[in-house]
Amino acid sequence: MIDKNKKIVVLYGGFSSEREVSLSTGSAMGNALKKSGYENVIFMDIGDNFFKELLEIKPDICVNGLHGKFGEDGKIQAVLESLRIPYTGSGVAASCIAFDKAYSKYILKGAGLPTAEFIITSEDNREPPFLPCVVKPAREGSTIGISIVKQEGEYKRALETAAGYDDKIVVEKFLDGKEITVGILGDKALPPIWIKPKSGFYDYGSKYTKGKTEYLFDTGCTEKEISEIKDTALRAFKVSGCTGYGRADFIYKDNIPYILEINTLPGMTETSLLPQAAAEAGIDFEKLVEEILYTSGESHD
Repeated sequence: MIDKNKKIVVLYGGFSSEREVSLSTGSAMGNALKKSGYENVIFMDIGDNFFKELLEIKPDICVNGLHGKFGEDGKIQAVLESLRIPYTGSGVAASCIAFDKAYSKYILKGAGLPTAEFIITSEDNREPPFLPCVVKPAREGSTIGISIVKQEGEYKRALETAAGYDDKIVVEKFLDGKEITVGILGDKALPPIWIKPKSGFYDYGSKYTKGKTEYLFDTGCTEKEISEIKDTALRAFKVSGCTGYGRADFIYKDNIPYILEINTLPGMTETSLLPQAAAEAGIDFEKLVEEILYTSGESHD
């Protein structure tokens, strides 16, 4: 248990392209802790003076509600480590690995886990390695900068779009299967969710516009298949060095769970995927956030 009088700083907002999502996540997590009786919750929108503010406040614990760059990529984690402030989520190395889709792909493949065929490239490469394919910036979240390329003539523009966010680009073979996500809390995998975007592509609009995507616990998979998907999610989480909580995203095709990526700081509003999965497992939102808070004392790396 954590003393409910401890000074808890919720980090949110920040500099990334996912700022608005982070504001929602941080607000929801901080307010949930207040509802659970934590009396000293302080919200900090990460700006140019955040380091000075942290030194002045001297928090006992930081709840990391950030998303994207300088939130999920290991940088804010390194700052907190240097200040010896416990924080929620994965540590420096695991955050860096999971956020960088190129690093992550190599780690997962090296561990013998199923992932789509891929190459790492730059904007200068004009020949698609396979069609159809998915082109994505290596270090972005929320499907920002991602394109599905079905014809060779679309490839150049897809590279240019991805290059607008990162000079390192991942091109992976498009897999036409069920998109399934598995939330992870501690050492347990939560019930899988089948993501069914009405547009056929789970892009930023499908994620954050109400009514554009169906989220189903009835995945159409057998108990044995669900068990395999959950086991694969936990293995991927562990080999990446992740701790605390997160989410593993898959394409399920021909009875194989192909890992798309590990998300170390998934969205945490009450309608986000991880909270939905936790609710299905009987864990309400306030309890979920409190359990995440408990992991802040873990050794990260």
